[in-house]
Amino acid sequence: MAAQNHPMSSTSLLSLALLTALVAVAVVLHYEGLILLARRFRRFTSHRLALLTTMFGLLALHVIEIWVFAGGYWFGIHTLGLGAITPELVDYLDAVYFSAMVYTTVGFGDLVPSGALRLIVSGEALLGLSLITWSASFTFLQMQSLWRDD
Repeated sequence: MAAQNHPMSSTSLLSLALLTALVAVAVVLHYEGLILLARRFRRFTSHRLALLTTMFGLLALHVIEIWVFAGGYWFGIHTLGLGAITPELVDYLDAVYFSAMVYTTVGFGDLVPSGALRLIVSGEALLGLSLITWSASFTFLQMQSLWRDD
């Protein structure tokens, strides 16, 4: 049998373009957030305050990144027609919930993506895992520098 060529559909290409934009925004946000946290960290004289600021700052970064992807899902579904999430998302907070489940790779399975939107979902899962481990490494390095100071 001869191999068949299956070019990507226009919705797949749109999905890939949207995923690329969302990943770029999230990675730049995370990088800049880590730079800001590292600068703040050096200014604190209290170890407790330094670590609490780091942890709450990282949590805020992850929440922002989840909201960015929720916006991407909402835009992809309602504007670009890239697929659906079933049962249907009633409001934006449903998209935030779905994004949080994907980002953290919990994936309860109560909401299921279809169509080219699945590409964005798989990309967010990989990105979320990467950014969470990046945050863990950052926290370890911050804590290690505190322990060296003692």
